[in-house]
Amino acid sequence: MTIQRSNRPVDLIRQRHPIVVCLRVLSRSRIARLTTLSIFLSLLCACTQPPPVTQATAEIYATAFRQAVVTAAVQQKWARSCALCHVNGEGGAPRMGDVEAWAERRKEGDAILMKHTLEGFKRMPALGYCMDCEIDDFAAMIKMMVGQP
Repeated sequence: MTIQRSNRPVDLIRQRHPIVVCLRVLSRSRIARLTTLSIFLSLLCACTQPPPVTQATAEIYATAFRQAVVTAAVQQKWARSCALCHVNGEGGAPRMGDVEAWAERRKEGDAILMKHTLEGFKRMPALGYCMDCEIDDFAAMIKMMVGQP
């Protein structure tokens, strides 16, 4: 295998980059390439930590939970979005009213529940398919699913 050399700075960086060199060495073996790639991606994922909920954001969420009221409009939004997964527990979603499943999630706090709702978590998409919901709506829906009055 002949490696073509270039004098362009970008090409020099590409030629000497450790990942590129490693992949060139392993280019003859498909299993070695796949193994190396999977290890690299695993390490890359392990290095990223989601940002924590700031104090100001936690206060906004706490206010939303205190003021949350389950109205007919909130129930309609829940029926067309959250219910898709939370009625039958699709994709590992905690079922509505399942006290044990929700208790584990509630230990982390309402701010984390709201963060996961807004940003998505595991198999739950961001905003839980409710694109027209406000933070107050999400707080009311969470309280309803948890079984809180």
